[in-house]
Amino acid sequence: MKKGRQLVWLSEELGIEEAILAEGQADKAELLERLRQEVFRCQKCRLYKTKRNYVFGAGNPYAEIMFVGEAPGGEEDKQGIPFVGRAGKLLTKLLEEIGYTREQVYIANVLKCRPPQNRDPRQDEIAACSPYLDSQIKIIQPKVLCALGRFAAVFLLGKQIPLSQMRMKVHETRYGAKLIVTYHPAAVLRNPRLMDSARRDFAMLKAVVEGEGIDSSRLP
Repeated sequence: MKKGRQLVWLSEELGIEEAILAEGQADKAELLERLRQEVFRCQKCRLYKTKRNYVFGAGNPYAEIMFVGEAPGGEEDKQGIPFVGRAGKLLTKLLEEIGYTREQVYIANVLKCRPPQNRDPRQDEIAACSPYLDSQIKIIQPKVLCALGRFAAVFLLGKQIPLSQMRMKVHETRYGAKLIVTYHPAAVLRNPRLMDSARRDFAMLKAVVEGEGIDSSRLP
């Protein structure tokens, strides 16, 4: 999305004004901060009453890679930062194995508030909250999106299909970014046998970001 269109969209959809900085350029960090302020005022669904903290997102506003999860967990709810618990540590490890750090990527969730007892998000909660994720993606304009788990993958693809049919493929998205689908790190922690498959997904992610051809026989 061109910067001019980006600013018009943000102004019309979110009421964000005066986001043009020097030479008419929109600064992504500034736009994300304005969006974060919108999220922190949100009372569009029941979850704002039970959460401790809004969990907006974290990372590099200019990232080529953006990870999308389902919703904050208990530790994320405490700290207000996505993927900081055991699953977050595994995500960091998988990133480091392909030569990236958390500071180089951006991480967010479909929901910005934790559902009680980590239950599945409800459709009205998704409808209320997902426009914020749409906004984040449109501001950051990542080269590649990576869905962490089936829930995020279904949302980004708009298709109800099994995770096994979404993995090891490069998908097109409505955002113009490529999409790679992998297991949620929490699922890998519950079932360590998935670790090798997750590593293959991250190897594919690296190849797509760096513009390499995908040869599945050469992936680890």
